[in-house]
Amino acid sequence: MSALTSGAIAQIRYLQRQAASLLLYQSVLTSPAGKAFLDLLQALHHSEVSGFDCLAAYGNWFKIQAAQNLSWRDDLISQILKDENPFSRRVQQTDFASLPPALVEAARQDLQVLQNLYECSGDQLGKWVRVAGQLEAVPPIWHSETVAENAKLPLHGKLEKWSSAASALAEHYRQFGTGLFAESRAFQWRNGQLTSISHPDRITLKELVCCDWQRDAIVKNTEFLLAGYPALHVLLYGSRGSGKSSLVKSLLNEFGDRNLRLIEVSKSDLQDLPLIVEQLRGVPQKFIIFVDDLSFEEDDDAFKALKVVLEGNVTAKAQNVAVYATSNRRHLIREFFDDRPRPHDADEIHAWDTVQEKLSFSDRFGLTLTFEPADQNTYLTIVAHLALLAGIQLAPEDLEHRAKEWATRRNGRSGRTARQFVDFLQAELAFSEK
Repeated sequence: MSALTSGAIAQIRYLQRQAASLLLYQSVLTSPAGKAFLDLLQALHHSEVSGFDCLAAYGNWFKIQAAQNLSWRDDLISQILKDENPFSRRVQQTDFASLPPALVEAARQDLQVLQNLYECSGDQLGKWVRVAGQLEAVPPIWHSETVAENAKLPLHGKLEKWSSAASALAEHYRQFGTGLFAESRAFQWRNGQLTSISHPDRITLKELVCCDWQRDAIVKNTEFLLAGYPALHVLLYGSRGSGKSSLVKSLLNEFGDRNLRLIEVSKSDLQDLPLIVEQLRGVPQKFIIFVDDLSFEEDDDAFKALKVVLEGNVTAKAQNVAVYATSNRRHLIREFFDDRPRPHDADEIHAWDTVQEKLSFSDRFGLTLTFEPADQNTYLTIVAHLALLAGIQLAPEDLEHRAKEWATRRNGRSGRTARQFVDFLQAELAFSEK
């Protein structure tokens, strides 16, 4: 039989009523930790029936916090800061002072409710579980170390009422966004929706060498995008392994903390490009839509979709989106000799116009960056640079000899080959030292 006092039961019922009264922020409590918290309250409420249910619910709540190394309190604030609801979406489009009073009041009420839940400490819950489960000792409480930079965020470490922080929270939403874009920096478009990339490529600009003018041009264009100025769509074309894709991916690591996001879209999903752009329109982040290894067949629907985004239609261009595409082909649409107009060709009156449309499609990108094949000096320069960054200490002549042998036996000279050689050499040297 549970020994919880009537006062404790009344406190638990009060917390349950508070959670049920949320108007805008209901989804904050749908996270794994939030659900486990509500399940624990429910088990405590009915603890007179079974104390075992309380122990099981507490164990699940503890395990979830341990798995994500985040305490219940820190998780609650994290969910609030990225929650998508009418208030958080609206403040990204208009000033806080211009919001409907009822919406602001609802947000303030919910924040006060959430603070009441926040103030239900793990220590208090642990004591209730000890009594309900008839344990001699209080179960351990999960504590995670608060990240120092979080202290600057709304609600963290604030002693005043959370309801008074509504305007500060609105400014946070306006600057950093909500939902998926507040959680991650890199995404893929798959099966008609955006999914986060948990572990994006960590390559940085400093790792790239022998492409100085291309790097400077794309960095400047990206700076324009981040500053809110018109940015050009970019085509990077040239030989395989020359660093085109690496240059694009490195931009995320350079500018991710300035609200840049990267969305990778495969050629098979390019027909969804107009839909993707419309979803990104108006949110505070800036987006690079990354299309790797681009080329088209004749009458390809993907070609038509990309053409709409590059050239625009009746809908205004989204100022926070730019397409960065790589290709091994200067002319992105495959052309055959049979496509060229023949004398007395009766199939099409203006056949040369069709050919020119195919050949000039790449010109619809405002900025085209070319990447030449690497000669031996360029290849060895890249190898030396990457070896220095990797901390490989070999005599220059020994490093060059090994690099030449590697290129001869494998994929020829390129930046990709240099990267593969240095990675292998670093592992080989580390292994031999064991």
